[in-house]
Amino acid sequence: MERSLSMELVRVTEAAALSSARWMGRGKKDEADDAATSAMRKVFDTIPMQGTVVIGEGEMDEAPMLYIGEELGTGSGPLVDVAVDPLEGTNIVAQGTWNALTVIAIADRTKLLHAPDMYMKKIAVGPEAVGKVDISKSTKENLEAVAKAKGKAIEDVVAIVLDRERHQPLIQEIRDAGARIKLISDGDVAAAINTAFDYTGVDILFGTGGAPEGVLAAVALKCLGGEIQGQLIPSNAEEQQRCHNMGITDLNKVFYMDDFCGGDDAIFAATGVTDGELLKGVQFKGSKATTQTVVMRAKSGTVRFIDGQHSLTKKPDLVMQPE
Repeated sequence: MERSLSMELVRVTEAAALSSARWMGRGKKDEADDAATSAMRKVFDTIPMQGTVVIGEGEMDEAPMLYIGEELGTGSGPLVDVAVDPLEGTNIVAQGTWNALTVIAIADRTKLLHAPDMYMKKIAVGPEAVGKVDISKSTKENLEAVAKAKGKAIEDVVAIVLDRERHQPLIQEIRDAGARIKLISDGDVAAAINTAFDYTGVDILFGTGGAPEGVLAAVALKCLGGEIQGQLIPSNAEEQQRCHNMGITDLNKVFYMDDFCGGDDAIFAATGVTDGELLKGVQFKGSKATTQTVVMRAKSGTVRFIDGQHSLTKKPDLVMQPE
């Protein structure tokens, strides 16, 4: 892939963030998602690549744009798989809380896992704990391994977990082991990424969330030198059949980094919509707006934080005003 694609993807996530941020705290998650999706799709038309959506807004009959199988880009340039979450944290934006992102990941064609839209059990860590955790081991064993890898007492380890009823046994296991917990309402892509940055205060992610989000997190962690492992959790016969259609006959299969994202190259970009530990959210002031974006590339290991200032008068089609 061409390195210039990194900055092109920043333009895409910035546009989606600017559009969706207008809906912050208005209680309308669908409108926020639609704004992000429309803006993202519009900018994709200008990107010099031949992209195919493998993680998107749903199947062709479920989503008007950014659907799985949709072709993106100008039709020239590298052949790539595209994974998108135009607004990772629709509820977060609707409620005006923390850690909403607009997210894109790309890799060479056929190198991204075409994860079905179902639950996936996940464990994720940053670079210091790579190779030390195992999704098949107990919560306590993994916490002890991370503590040892990072030179901490287990009481100083922070696990991040989605605040869901299904996670109550997991939460109790973490507490019983002596570790601390950060509960989040939504946004486990941001949570997984945070494990790779010490200043976020997060050491390990546990729990069950969306499988597509697992792919996005895996690309980011591949760029950052971290690790994620996952197991699909089909909840009914239809989802089991979807796994079989993907060629997954062993429903206990553990997905490792190369399963999520193969090859040696991938690019990940995310722009903050609301403030979070990693990125600042969009700020509006008159005819100007500011954004903060992280963009990274696996092949070079480069991670850039980009502060953007935008003239809203020159981007009226991307920054729609809510009615």
